[in-house]
Amino acid sequence: MLRTRSRNCRTSRTHPRLAILLACLSMLAQPSSASLDTAAQAAATDTRYERVVPSPDGIGKRYMGREIAGVMGWEGAQWLERESRAREERPELLLRELALGPGMTVADIGAGTGYYTWQLAKGVGPGGRVYAVDVQPEMIRMLDRQMAKRGVRNVVSVLGSETSVKLPPASVDLAIMVDVYHELAYPAEVLDSIVAALKPGGRVVFVEYRAEDPAVAIKPLHKMSERQVRREATAHGLKWERSIGSLPIQHAIVFRKP
Repeated sequence: MLRTRSRNCRTSRTHPRLAILLACLSMLAQPSSASLDTAAQAAATDTRYERVVPSPDGIGKRYMGREIAGVMGWEGAQWLERESRAREERPELLLRELALGPGMTVADIGAGTGYYTWQLAKGVGPGGRVYAVDVQPEMIRMLDRQMAKRGVRNVVSVLGSETSVKLPPASVDLAIMVDVYHELAYPAEVLDSIVAALKPGGRVVFVEYRAEDPAVAIKPLHKMSERQVRREATAHGLKWERSIGSLPIQHAIVFRKP
């Protein structure tokens, strides 16, 4: 996933369907000094961000009215591959809604261990391609091992940065972020880089835990409302296409590049 460090649990209380989510992923992956310098310069000059007193689950940085959530490091990778995830999130429902086709190029942004990557790779077939983007070299190594273990040959792993997905311009038919966007330290820059990587008419899909649903037992900063997602995406020139409400605890919001 496009994440660099972990401070907080995502869950807010016990929930029978989401008991596994109570695991707290707390180790820190330290960014390089060069990365810190670049981040500091960007924060000093970019008025899109507001510095605030950090909440227990946030980083003390606000974008378009919301505080950015603390992020999960590679030490929590086992949580991404938990046995209960398929039952909790029903990924097959999301994949069906994406309408993948042979030969498509898809970007899995914040791919982590590749939980969705290999399933996307099946959907685009051997003539298609999936870019699996993550900022953590450890995650990239785990993802590469997972793809090799599964015999997946149409995945290209990409080491991105906190500000860019580092994909070729106008190369991607569809980009997807699953429970990632709310934790991006530089959402404006990353979204700009995703838009640049999309082909004209290409789609980007935000998958986030539903903030509108109090029954979703995830801490507030780790959920996003559809209204907030639409506000942020349209500010980057993306056009809302549809919202997918068939997932158990998440919503998927689809936008298209004009």
